[in-house]
Amino acid sequence: MIRLAHADDLLIMQDIERAAGQAFRALGMDLVADDEPLTVDQLHGYAVAGRAWVYVDGLDYPVAYLLADIVDGAGHVEQVSVHPDYARQGLGRELLHAARVWTRGHGMQRQTLSTFRDVPWNAPYYRRLGFEVLDAGSWGPQLTRLMEHEAGLGLTHWPRVAMWRPAVPPT
Repeated sequence: MIRLAHADDLLIMQDIERAAGQAFRALGMDLVADDEPLTVDQLHGYAVAGRAWVYVDGLDYPVAYLLADIVDGAGHVEQVSVHPDYARQGLGRELLHAARVWTRGHGMQRQTLSTFRDVPWNAPYYRRLGFEVLDAGSWGPQLTRLMEHEAGLGLTHWPRVAMWRPAVPPT
């Protein structure tokens, strides 16, 4: 089940991200694996804004989460993390769908994200869900700043892309 995150979930969300990040070690991406999650205060900001969702187990315990922003007038997926014990069960896809519904419900026409081009559970996964690479010439000013910020963090040591899909699925 998916629900909006609340204050009791924030430390668990950090744990989910740390655990999910460990998969990057197998690809030699220790910088990514060692990256600290957002602070509790930052996560709280997403939660009170209604832009943080958690996927919970039968005991209402979070096992995955998604954070959304608004970037250049699009619903932007800031972070999606699934605890490795729950990976490959469609939880990320369901969270992305919830964010897509939120995007559409707020009158936005598309959903965007930034991700690693060659990591199997990143850009190739998002392509299967209908996302397409967004050429740098099509980035708005906020997405450009976001991509530059990621480069400043050293994330472009591995190729990154911005991606998009329409807020309303094609028929």
